[in-house]
Amino acid sequence: MDIYLVGGAVRDGLLHRPVKERDWVVVGATPGQMHTLGYQAVGKDFPVFLHPETREEYALARTERKSGRGYTGFQIHAAPDVTLEQDLGRRDLTINAIAKGEDGRLIDPFGGLQDLHDRMLRHVSPAFIEDPVRVLRIARFAARYAPLGFRIAPETEALLRGMVDDGEVDHLVAERVWQETVKALSEARPSVFIETLRQCGALASIMPELDALFGVPQPASYHPEIDTGVHTLMVLDQAAQLSDDIAVRFAALVHDLGKAVTPKANWPHHYAHEQLGLPILTRFCKRLRVPNKHQQLARVVMKHHTLCHRAFELRPGTLHKLLSELGAYKSPNTLDAFVIACQADSQGRTGFADRPYPQAEYLRGAAQQAASISSQPFMAQGHTGKALGEAIAAARIKALAAYKQRCAPA
Repeated sequence: MDIYLVGGAVRDGLLHRPVKERDWVVVGATPGQMHTLGYQAVGKDFPVFLHPETREEYALARTERKSGRGYTGFQIHAAPDVTLEQDLGRRDLTINAIAKGEDGRLIDPFGGLQDLHDRMLRHVSPAFIEDPVRVLRIARFAARYAPLGFRIAPETEALLRGMVDDGEVDHLVAERVWQETVKALSEARPSVFIETLRQCGALASIMPELDALFGVPQPASYHPEIDTGVHTLMVLDQAAQLSDDIAVRFAALVHDLGKAVTPKANWPHHYAHEQLGLPILTRFCKRLRVPNKHQQLARVVMKHHTLCHRAFELRPGTLHKLLSELGAYKSPNTLDAFVIACQADSQGRTGFADRPYPQAEYLRGAAQQAASISSQPFMAQGHTGKALGEAIAAARIKALAAYKQRCAPA
């Protein structure tokens, strides 16, 4: 049997990027032979084995044939007579269909090396359209490799639009959409993921709440980019520069959903968009089964990001209420994630990327001042229950008032 390194390990090695994991394909072997050599079977849908020492995945060469709708409707054929070229031919992009032999020789039957050189994301064959997950994957690859100058080939863009028009993406399940979205949010340019889905029409089907933001105007004096959708993508990329936390990036992505449903008679203003967006966010997260951690942060960012922008204007009582809702008086809390997402919102505007955001440090300092108030003196005075909570809150508000006065501009 012959063993080849395939997929991302070959691609990223050629691009001089870190290789996180290695996948192998085995040509000319049977499951019995793999067991005899000490490999452990782990594949449910097709023969995949773990190497007895490295624990890396070794898959028997296989072909796939479409047998139904969606990404699970495939018939798998794995046998010793399946060739390496046949196995590579079932892959999505040419740059993912390059194999490397044990002698270091590259096998490239579909022109992946040239596409790497040309910075092109191109489908391997017309069978690309058979798996709707590939719409998400190519959008994710576009986000990952955008900083290197990669773009999607025109003929592949046409296939993506055709898959949307044929309703193939309607068969994507929530878990897979969220899984690919999380991976895309981890990239340096996550906005490219959203924009790619929008360009092929998939965003309207997968995330209509986000798609609805494009074309919605904002006041040019505050938002020189004007378009709310464009602003959202700018905020997302700014969040990616400020934090690796996926929850922060997700909160940045969805913070302005309410602007799509504000009365058009008030446009370009969006009064109360913070509250109007909350039920939309709830439905969005429920449909895609977004984890609670991400939901909770997204909710407070949506609800209070304009308060954060006006932090220096807030009354001590309002500031205390905000800090309490963020859990800022205990650890762990969402204060830091909250202010980073709000900073991304402020800087995610045309011409604002390098402007300072002093509200972040102001809120962090306010939280430290208020959290320094100990409950012990009030307990010593005999306060308990509700009275104890009220006494601590009053002391914290007083501390915040003094802090606000100290921080006031000269």
